[in-house]
Amino acid sequence: MPTFQFEAMDATGQEIRDVIDAATEEEAQTTIRQMGYFVTKIAVKKAAAGAAAAKGKKKRGFALGGGGTKYVCAFTRQLSILQDAGLPILRSLKILEQNAQAGKLKFALQDTCEEIEAGATLSEAMSKCPKVFTRLYVNMIKAGEAGGALEVILQRLAEFMERSESLKKKVKGAMIYPVIVILVAVGILTFIMLKIVPVFAKMFEEFELELPMMTQLLVAISDFVVNFWFLLPAVPIGLVLFVKLMRKFKHGRMGWDIFILRLPIMGMLIEKNTLARTTRTLGTLISSGVPILEGLTITRETAGNALFEKIYGKVTDSIREGNTVARPLKDYSELGFHPMAGFFWFVFGAVPGMMIMCLTPMEGMGGMLQLGAGVAGGVGTLSLLWYLTKIKGRVIDDLVVNMVDVGEETGELDTMLYKVADQFDEEVKTLTDGLMALLEPLMIVFLGGAVGFIVISLFMPLVSLIQGLS
Repeated sequence: MPTFQFEAMDATGQEIRDVIDAATEEEAQTTIRQMGYFVTKIAVKKAAAGAAAAKGKKKRGFALGGGGTKYVCAFTRQLSILQDAGLPILRSLKILEQNAQAGKLKFALQDTCEEIEAGATLSEAMSKCPKVFTRLYVNMIKAGEAGGALEVILQRLAEFMERSESLKKKVKGAMIYPVIVILVAVGILTFIMLKIVPVFAKMFEEFELELPMMTQLLVAISDFVVNFWFLLPAVPIGLVLFVKLMRKFKHGRMGWDIFILRLPIMGMLIEKNTLARTTRTLGTLISSGVPILEGLTITRETAGNALFEKIYGKVTDSIREGNTVARPLKDYSELGFHPMAGFFWFVFGAVPGMMIMCLTPMEGMGGMLQLGAGVAGGVGTLSLLWYLTKIKGRVIDDLVVNMVDVGEETGELDTMLYKVADQFDEEVKTLTDGLMALLEPLMIVFLGGAVGFIVISLFMPLVSLIQGLS
């Protein structure tokens, strides 16, 4: 039997809050009136509502996709339009659920409708579907319900998600070109090493030619590819799994996130993108009426970078102690030295030497192992020293700190956070365009150098052979 939670007034006008068990809402109201109370509000208790909704759920198939940010963004915009037109929230959700394609979002909307029909609020119903509606999303809806401006909050939420999705697409689009070029180049070079170079190597061996160092290196690379071709896909996959494993640990995650923030060009892009996203998130939450401590907690959880999570955690502690937002942004934004970050930088610099060490030793190349070890140790040490010169760098500059400080002084913190986000969005766009312009000539130089190295390495022995025959 459902449990109803009600608010009522007695004969003296005193407010009464209690719960009652009844088969239906009408029966519950009749019982309450018989008790001498006038009902002002009644709803199924949350736990009972969840049980009723769970009982009424239909069996559904396996949902693959259909719950990503793109779909939720479109749904939010459509819901804001329907709410602005004055439709009841339940009818709006049912209209969008009927038009949604099969997937996680459609199933989440069905669950949400069932929860609302059972007496839950929109934010409570959406919180039952965390894989589709994030904590940020639910809290903004909750703030809109509390302030009686749900349609305004939905519009802000739609604009926020559209801006975030646009920036994400811009960055992803910039990565498509170099990734495709690199994959095609690796495929072509692998084919040359597997099929072309071994033919020439066999011919040189039959003529007993003394091979130049460049040709010996090319043949060594070809032999390595022929014998260990399976390492070409295995090494990148292994590196990805290794990084994922390291990020499972607190210090490993912090070290990796600090490492990528100081990568040339790419680190700056990640830093500005994270700063733009987090300031826009916090500004949107504050302007929507979410308490600042709750907003900071949500922003920290959605930052996606351990260093920024630490910074926003310190800001939260500062607010609890009655201090400002700007001061901890300045005090805790330095990278500092982290042992795991130093480890990643050393390994990053040692990669070329490790590649040389992996080459199959050939006659006349007995020092390859020693050369590779020397290159790995030397370049790895230089990379570590370069990282040590950057530990005093800050990820949040004085401009951001000053704008936040002014926002606190004037009571316009959300406006200033929006301005910071807009500025860094524009910087990310400019940096992405510059990166695209830089990558194209770099790719051409890389491919030209690789092809030139192969051609020269193969033709030098051929020239010697022709001269000997003549």
